[in-house]
Amino acid sequence: MAARILILEDNLENPDLMTYLLDAFGHTTLKAMEGEEGLQLARRERPDLILCDLQMPKLDGFEVAWQIRRDVQLSDVS
Repeated sequence: MAARILILEDNLENPDLMTYLLDAFGHTTLKAMEGEEGLQLARRERPDLILCDLQMPKLDGFEVAWQIRRDVQLSDVS
């Protein structure tokens, strides 16, 4: 079953490689470079899964994960 996967990563090369691999297996990818941008995209697009870098500037991956778990709209996202 194909999934919609949000990739939150501030390194330019990593999302491209992950997108290539996930697309090869039939998944749809969304990308964001910063935590706040990723949260907004997650709320708008409602992905099935979020892959998140933990060490991002401004809003790090731990804070992103905490906010996702507290958001009723996103509580079913893996």
